[in-house]
Amino acid sequence: MAHRVYIDGHVGTTGLRIRDWLAQRDDLAVLTLPEENRKDPAARREALRQAEVAVLCLPDDAAREAAAWAEGSPVRLLDASTAHRVDDAWVYGLPELTPKQREAIREAQRVSNPGCYASAFILATRPLLDAGLLAPNAALTCHGLSGYSGGGRPMIEKWEDPAAELASLPFSAPYALNHVHKHVPEMTHWAGLGAEPQMLPAVGPFRCGMRVEVPLHAGMLRGGANGKDIWEALEARYHGEPFVRLHPLAEGAETHEHSFDPGACNDTNRIELHVRPHPSGHVLLVAILDNLGKGAAGVAIQSLNLMLGCEETAGLRT
Repeated sequence: MAHRVYIDGHVGTTGLRIRDWLAQRDDLAVLTLPEENRKDPAARREALRQAEVAVLCLPDDAAREAAAWAEGSPVRLLDASTAHRVDDAWVYGLPELTPKQREAIREAQRVSNPGCYASAFILATRPLLDAGLLAPNAALTCHGLSGYSGGGRPMIEKWEDPAAELASLPFSAPYALNHVHKHVPEMTHWAGLGAEPQMLPAVGPFRCGMRVEVPLHAGMLRGGANGKDIWEALEARYHGEPFVRLHPLAEGAETHEHSFDPGACNDTNRIELHVRPHPSGHVLLVAILDNLGKGAAGVAIQSLNLMLGCEETAGLRT
């Protein structure tokens, strides 16, 4: 019998991608409400409580409300909003976070889906803190570039509006520079940092794709660590991971205009990691992913598969 999965918020950016990627699965019965009922609280609550797993693709307040509806029922929740990402009652849905994370997701009643920038930052830095190559109080900076779909429907409409003249913008546009970015709390918590990183996000004139850069000054590396040490720590953590590709260490290699294409992983659940040492001892970490793939819908399906006992890679492209 097919597993029953309800998507609450299936017309949003993440919900649409999840529904599209699950459409060909015959092991799942995906429940969605007709247009006239999809905002009706009673209909949503009933659909949620009939599912094995309900995927919440909702604004934070609506996700909290829906989570309350699940109390006292056996339905398991997978929340794609920001609402529960640092809540101790929820398991963080990033399977590659630690060697024990998959099992925690398999057994969890409540799973919070990670944010796109956060997934890249955490996967690039957490192994380095665990290996003692970075101190927890390291003053890290995260430079993020995302396609405009990362901002959901309002940003998509803004960037695709001919009157805004943004589609042909010849540069990326920084944003959210005057407040704490919504991903910073989970980046701090799940990377294992004692101080929040400086987040510098930007949006580019393309729909999907993401590049996240974390520069490591030589002075913050512990015990004389270098690029090779960092690469080896990442290799030890991610060897054999189906969705994490660590590029060979590129000491002294030249880059070109397409070296770090933010769209290189589009339409997949893959994340690519690069380690680029500098002659001065500094090291640059670069992560490439699809902000709607491994950064949202893809990793949600990865966790959904684990929760339902399916093959983790089912329905996902590498």
